[in-house]
Amino acid sequence: MTPAARKQKILAAIVESFISSGEPVGSKSLIDGTGLGVSSATVRNDMAELTAQGYLAQPHTSAGRVPTAQGYRYYVDNVMQQQPLAQVATAYIRDVLSRNAGSPEEILQGAADITERLIGTVALATTPSSEDCRVRKLDFVQTGRHSAMTVMICSNGVIRTRLFRCAFVITPEILGMFDRALNELCAGIRVASIGQPFIQTAAVRFGELSLFMPPALIAIMEAAQAAAAVSVMHSSFSKLLFGSGGVFGRELIEYLQNERELAVMLSRRPQHTAVSIGNENNRVELKNSSLFSTRYSIDGSPSGVIAVITPQRVDYARTIAILEAVAGCAGELIEDWIDIKN
Repeated sequence: MTPAARKQKILAAIVESFISSGEPVGSKSLIDGTGLGVSSATVRNDMAELTAQGYLAQPHTSAGRVPTAQGYRYYVDNVMQQQPLAQVATAYIRDVLSRNAGSPEEILQGAADITERLIGTVALATTPSSEDCRVRKLDFVQTGRHSAMTVMICSNGVIRTRLFRCAFVITPEILGMFDRALNELCAGIRVASIGQPFIQTAAVRFGELSLFMPPALIAIMEAAQAAAAVSVMHSSFSKLLFGSGGVFGRELIEYLQNERELAVMLSRRPQHTAVSIGNENNRVELKNSSLFSTRYSIDGSPSGVIAVITPQRVDYARTIAILEAVAGCAGELIEDWIDIKN
């Protein structure tokens, strides 16, 4: 075994032992557990070199070594053996998510909750990508003599509603007129294009009917703006406070409660499964964390994000396997939901 290969084996053994036990790893346990066939002095020298190179740290003089963020990074990129989740576990995830599959948002909230349950720390999920999202259908529901609700159903499964009020009495005939005229106008239109110019042009197009249209058109515009925005579902924050040995701070919870910033950060995650460790996250709130993310697919294209924030000491291979299984099940259930609604 070359010196480089030996050091890689030592680093892998330290990472895996520390992930399992949480205790610093000494040279004796390495020799006993790895069968390196070299002296303890050689192992200690290799550990010292790995420490000097930034892969390991020594909590105090007489202690063994623990991995650094750089050490975890090397392990994930070069050593870790990734295995898909067992079929029985994937079937369990699918069964749990299927119980609350009334909408894409419910499926994604379930995805965040089951991920937290299996991994043990906060999980996040974003609504499907709105880049090419289009209006599939508009429904109008009367809520009072002068009020009604616009229900916008989008091609990516997102549903948004907005109430509107009219100065005139709303009758079934007026609602029917809204349904016919506004579906003819909006069906197949990109959600992101439904702004003030679109509404103004539509009002002119309707001629005499435009006297009735402004409240409904404004409701459609507001529903479209809401549909175009990425929403973030998250599991409970309680384990961040109480279940991670004090690794996380309250500033992380405050950051996670800022949905706008969180949505921007998650939307920039790669299309493939990715792990960012410590300062790689470019957020001071995540300096002690590892951020895992993957995307669920709709119609074969990567869409929204499923993510989990963990301590750096975590079983990386298992976390990735769970995340990918949850994303796969969530994407399939959202596709099924869209097919049913079509």
